[in-house]
Amino acid sequence: MNLASRTAFGRTGLGVSPLALGTSSWGPVRSGESTEDRDSRIGVLADAFFTGAVPTNFIDTSNMYGDSESEVHIGRALARIGGLPDGVVLQTKLDRRMDNDVFDGNQMRRSLDQSLERLGVDNVQVLYLHDPEVIGFEAAMAAGGPVEALVAMKEQGLAAYIGISGGPVDMLTQFVETDLFDALVTHNRFTLVDRSAEALIQAAVARNLGITNAAPYGAGVLTGDPRFAGTYGYRPIRPQVQAAVDAITALCAEAGVSLAAAALQFSLRDPRIHGTIVGVASLPRFEETVAQADEVIPEGIWAEIDKVLPPASAALDAR
Repeated sequence: MNLASRTAFGRTGLGVSPLALGTSSWGPVRSGESTEDRDSRIGVLADAFFTGAVPTNFIDTSNMYGDSESEVHIGRALARIGGLPDGVVLQTKLDRRMDNDVFDGNQMRRSLDQSLERLGVDNVQVLYLHDPEVIGFEAAMAAGGPVEALVAMKEQGLAAYIGISGGPVDMLTQFVETDLFDALVTHNRFTLVDRSAEALIQAAVARNLGITNAAPYGAGVLTGDPRFAGTYGYRPIRPQVQAAVDAITALCAEAGVSLAAAALQFSLRDPRIHGTIVGVASLPRFEETVAQADEVIPEGIWAEIDKVLPPASAALDAR
């Protein structure tokens, strides 16, 4: 996989790398780590990204990521180099108030003001409505609601392009079908073991949206790391999904490839996906991801994986 290549991000006119640097964990201090150590760890990665030392130009953040510290770290890095470099694509997201889940038009404006201040920019390239499932489609689309506020931000030049980012695929499809949005982020619903975002992705393709797929590892279990055993997509794993994970792990072992590489490349190899978001918070972890993207995987393994998929009734959104 040529991670230095650039793909047209739907109808936006932006060119993005296949791998997007996710910053959801750019904030918390790790066990045994000082605040200074945390800042150095994240700063090294941020500097490598923004100075072009790593083969990607696409970075994803949010008002709420890293306990609302992610954008602060990005802003510090941008200040060190004098602003956003040409060719770098930065996308962020409007978020609810975390203390009371308020998710209205006024909160969207507060969220953007906070993001612009933290990032040290006057506008953003791609701005998403984040997790609208908190209030549902009808409330999000209501007069004076968050979608109206987001559209106004684009009209005011505060965002060049706007998008929708969330989980439940049926609800996201409703948003995509309004034709108001330029971009989509889906997560945990297009992986080795959950293909439930297929129709959503097709709806986005039909409208030439920029499409980003997040959480290709199912929030960890598809890395093979035992810390994430027993969960998928932040929830207890369903037995049929666990059976599929076990079967795919065995197929990868037999082929001599890592489960994590297969999980990442499943997303990277799909031409409909313009960027795959992988959340990392250190340069060595990013370099590990690059190595996974470059790992040689026999073409025949994909058909074998498809044979052991769990039923659609086991997907995250299935009841």
